[in-house]
Amino acid sequence: MRDIETTLILLGVVYMSIALHEFGHAKSADSAGDPTPRLMGRVTLNPFAHFDPIGAVLIAVLAFSGYGLGWGKPVLVNPSKMQHPRWDHFMSVLWGPLTNVIIAVVFGFLFRFAALPSGSAFFVALCIIAVTTNVALCLFNLIPLGPLDGHWLVGLALPQPMGQRFILWNRTTGTFVLIGLIVVSQMSSSFNPIGMLMSGPVMTLTDLILGLPTT
Repeated sequence: MRDIETTLILLGVVYMSIALHEFGHAKSADSAGDPTPRLMGRVTLNPFAHFDPIGAVLIAVLAFSGYGLGWGKPVLVNPSKMQHPRWDHFMSVLWGPLTNVIIAVVFGFLFRFAALPSGSAFFVALCIIAVTTNVALCLFNLIPLGPLDGHWLVGLALPQPMGQRFILWNRTTGTFVLIGLIVVSQMSSSFNPIGMLMSGPVMTLTDLILGLPTT
């Protein structure tokens, strides 16, 4: 088990990053003219607005178990209320992962120009964990399986009705495929499909943002 300080840093970073990810969805939809997120109290930086009790507890359990992932409360949107329904819906979905990219870049900048010169082990650890976590959250959410952002992005980008069929497939089959992949990744010591898919890109992008030699 990791030391308590590192675990607490990871826990705080995950809560912050997921809350800002969901805020990115909500703010984009609100800016496009959809009042739904605002009416539901989601256009806020208050992290408590972006978590349900089960998700919040699971994040803490996973953090103390050595994992830095979890989920927030989904942001409900009504594309018909948006100025340009298909495009604005696509962008409201994309702004979740983009928010994680922005967070990673900000902490990468702090790592290079503030944390390393300061010599603070806490500051260095915070920046490394923040970059790694947000790169992982971004890439994980781009997997095109429901209910992740990636399935919406692919479904909205595909020509219709193909895109709608892809979205409908993900509401049932795609979601079960994702759950199966996660369960296998957590339970098997020899076969980790999620890790195999993500570990290389996460390490490469993390090193790039931190300015470290790529591995």
